[in-house]
Amino acid sequence: MKFTKMHGCGNDYVYVSGFQETIEDYPAMARKVSNRNFGVGSDGLVVILPGTAGDFRMRMFNPDGSEAEMCGNAIRCVGKYVYDKGMTREKVVRVDTLAGLKVLELTEEDGTIAKVRVDMGEPVLDPVKIPVASDAQPVLAEVVEASGRSFPFTCVSMGNPHAVTFVEDTDAFPVEEIGRQVEVDAKFPRKTNVEFVQVLDRETVKMRVWERGTGETLACGTGACATLVACVLNGKTERKATVRLLGGDLFIEWDEATNHVFMTGPATLVFEGELHV
Repeated sequence: MKFTKMHGCGNDYVYVSGFQETIEDYPAMARKVSNRNFGVGSDGLVVILPGTAGDFRMRMFNPDGSEAEMCGNAIRCVGKYVYDKGMTREKVVRVDTLAGLKVLELTEEDGTIAKVRVDMGEPVLDPVKIPVASDAQPVLAEVVEASGRSFPFTCVSMGNPHAVTFVEDTDAFPVEEIGRQVEVDAKFPRKTNVEFVQVLDRETVKMRVWERGTGETLACGTGACATLVACVLNGKTERKATVRLLGGDLFIEWDEATNHVFMTGPATLVFEGELHV
């Protein structure tokens, strides 16, 4: 099976063209390729398929085999993949996901795509749709207990569920210990991604993320978007800000006129190869 390894801010996936390759069991293949000792090594598997409403369709699977609705870092790399491989000559590409249709604006440098701006759509603040077991709307201070401590979370869906909490120092925070517990808390019926955010100023924040079904990763695009929304709702930043992740920076905008969130960031090719399956 031919594959391409790509990353967005260190959030790395194995990309496979469904136009050329046939995968019988997506969850099993995701577990195989994601293994960093016995496979390629990645945060998951992304399969690029023909679109229905869009030009292309993206399906993505976590290392545990579960299917995720969306990934902002992964979809930027999908844009780079289809353009660099000549599957499209358009600089605006529409991609179907389980979180709906996403529109990508591609920026070319030296003949390849280096940066992608994604219209991530409107943030979902209804607790039923996120989902989170809460009577508040929006959910700005849902308290979750972990390791004997209480954490207030702002809950947002960007096509997948996120719980955002503010901390004094992301570098020193026990992300694995707390994230592992919050992910599976009973308040989140479909589990949740967990963001730990340190506000540096009105236009800059730092974030570490514990991703549902994966663990801590170097970056999460939908998590960066949810983080900005949470910051704005809590009066901590402007509607445009840079989110500093362990793997790099993303620029996030929450447009007041359209209510859409836009994410701009890099997409990087690592290597290509063949996996004996």
